[in-house]
Amino acid sequence: MIDSNSPTNTQERPDLHRRGLMFILSSPSGAGKTTISRMLLAADDQIKLSVSVTTRPARPGEIDGVHYYFVDDADFDRMVEEDDFYEWAHVFGHRYGTPKGRIRNALKEGQDFLFDIDWQGTQQLFQKDQQDVVRVFILPPSIAELRRRLEARAQDDKDVIDARMERARAEISHWDAYDYVVINEDVDACFAKVREILHAERMKRQRQTGLIPFVRELMT
Repeated sequence: MIDSNSPTNTQERPDLHRRGLMFILSSPSGAGKTTISRMLLAADDQIKLSVSVTTRPARPGEIDGVHYYFVDDADFDRMVEEDDFYEWAHVFGHRYGTPKGRIRNALKEGQDFLFDIDWQGTQQLFQKDQQDVVRVFILPPSIAELRRRLEARAQDDKDVIDARMERARAEISHWDAYDYVVINEDVDACFAKVREILHAERMKRQRQTGLIPFVRELMT
């Protein structure tokens, strides 16, 4: 029987510093990306949603630095010129971008970021910062089930759903550009797999920056 008061049991595991990561979730509309993202943010306080920079005015109730970083066109132009975006795009007359400087500084401190973006945004992020990016693609169990889920929302008419299905097939064709692919047949099981991926990626040796001084101390 092991003595519960022994040093082996009472000694705490060293709290090793690690570098944060950019955790990307992508999927065709209706496959569950947004639901899994919300579940992950609610369950894990070590990861937070990436906050974009935008030129659009703040809406009632929106807080600068929480929902978006609100800037004017001149500031956005300056950030583009200084290459301070991982990616940016025009959306409905305004510009949105992922700020490189803020995220890189936070990654050094061990902060993880969640990105709910499509395959094009994923490509841009990966090209700018491969070492910190983890790419996860969520697939529906079948095309028929994907359509059923879209119809169950009761938000769109048939033409809109048809257009979403066409786009979904195009997005699915990029599945092999991701590090992990998870089939979302059951949302809880899918969420469990996504969390396992996140935990495993956090433990990768190259992200455990605190290991170097810790191991050196063990060897002296």
